[in-house]
Amino acid sequence: MSLVLDAARVAAAINVLLLAGLIGIWVRTYREIKAPMTLGTILFATFLLAENLVALYFYFNAPALPTVAVQVMMVLQVLETFGISVLTYFTWK
Repeated sequence: MSLVLDAARVAAAINVLLLAGLIGIWVRTYREIKAPMTLGTILFATFLLAENLVALYFYFNAPALPTVAVQVMMVLQVLETFGISVLTYFTWK
């Protein structure tokens, strides 16, 4: 289970870094064009960032979690990492 938990931690940490970068880019863009869609993406990314920070907190500080819960959360974190990576690629492209 340690390997699964480590994978979830790494994925959540990568998500935090990618989201922080995306928020920075989108804030800069919003200052230039003031588009409501850009503001929406900033708010969405902020909530997603908060979710990943809470997940990281629990991965490092929570008491023993059920094995099935950790496995499911790891899968979700990894899928989220792929999704955010695609979003980051197309934002910087």
